Amino acid sequence: MKLINLENLKYLLEVNFYASVILLLAGSFLSVSDNHSLFEFKEDLYGALDNNLRMIMVYLGMTEMVILIYCLIRKDFRSMILVGFFLILMVGSMEFYGEINTVEIDSNFPIFFFYTGISHILFGVIEDILKNSHLKNTPQL
Repeated sequence: MKLINLENLKYLLEVNFYASVILLLAGSFLSVSDNHSLFEFKEDLYGALDNNLRMIMVYLGMTEMVILIYCLIRKDFRSMILVGFFLILMVGSMEFYGEINTVEIDSNFPIFFFYTGISHILFGVIEDILKNSHLKNTPQL
């Protein structure tokens, strides 16, 4: 009975995880467009910093794709715990970025990074729990 509940939880967290991945990729790659972006980019940055934040988002999306493909190939998503941790750290990083560059950062960024980060962590944790429980139930040779 316990395993059935854990499997149901895994299914819910997996659906949520893939939804957060789609949101992260959409948010990242749509940042290039003014018309379709999920975020509002202020035009306060000029010169070398112009579109800097947009490019950070594109690099984040490309990194997410590479890590996701790596996890799919290995069939092991436990590394998403670390990815989620770094996504949550992006909340503070964006605030710091705005402060040092004296630009206003869209208030949706903290919510975006917190949600995607928590989703990655929870999915990685449930994967770790299930992998460890299967290892304990496997007979040793």
